[in-house]
Amino acid sequence: MTDQEIIGLINTSLAEEFELSSDSMKPEALIFDDLELDSLDIVDMVVVLENAFQFKIREDDSIQKIRALGDIHDFVINKKKELNN
Repeated sequence: MTDQEIIGLINTSLAEEFELSSDSMKPEALIFDDLELDSLDIVDMVVVLENAFQFKIREDDSIQKIRALGDIHDFVINKKKELNN
């Protein structure tokens, strides 16, 4: 799976789950401010991503540093590379 495919799957999965417009799915979009997700939505987001990519996210401390959609992209891309090595 290429980086662009990963980004596309993240954007599509989150847009569908939270009824977000595709226009709002920009790397610089802040999770709380721009996408207007709350702390309960974050729990759902983790579940959606874990299901989409078939790996655990909750157990990774670096998840705490995520603030923007681009951070999610980078996190999942790096996690996939880490698991493939």
